[in-house]
Amino acid sequence: MSGSVTAVSSNGEYSFTKPNRAAITLLAGLGVEGDVHAGVTVRHRSRVAQDPTQPNLRQVHLIHEELFAEVGAAGFGVRPGDLGENVTTRGVDLLGLPVGALLRIGGEAVVEVTGLRNPCAQIDNFQDGLLKQVVGRDEAGNVVRRAGIMGVVRTGGVVRPGDAIAVELPEGPHRPLERV
Repeated sequence: MSGSVTAVSSNGEYSFTKPNRAAITLLAGLGVEGDVHAGVTVRHRSRVAQDPTQPNLRQVHLIHEELFAEVGAAGFGVRPGDLGENVTTRGVDLLGLPVGALLRIGGEAVVEVTGLRNPCAQIDNFQDGLLKQVVGRDEAGNVVRRAGIMGVVRTGGVVRPGDAIAVELPEGPHRPLERV
């Protein structure tokens, strides 16, 4: 499985959206250089309030560009960076990856997939009703999260739009993604 980067985004301040950049630098064990969510321990405000010593399994947020077309068909206008992601992808089934999958991005960077983004009500503050588009339930009543995945940086490097993404699956058995 392979794909590409369509946009990269970061923000040094807490904000729901992140501006697009020409490039971002991933730092091993930390996340996106200069991004408010970079760090060894949790940086998301709600997680810090619970336990600031938790490891940061949410250093990099990736979202598939294909989601934008899906929510667009329901009347929502979403562009790269709007949902707070750092890396917008095309051609990779991010939501279908197992825990521990490695994403080799560009010439150097490697991100290890840790789990699903757990979207919050801030999405409805961005566009009313959008949360129901990215979180729902399957036929069995299980919660289905579609707002991207989270990962940690194993190998740093510069990431730019147009960079290739190669997926390396871990040895089985594969564990499905859960919220982190």
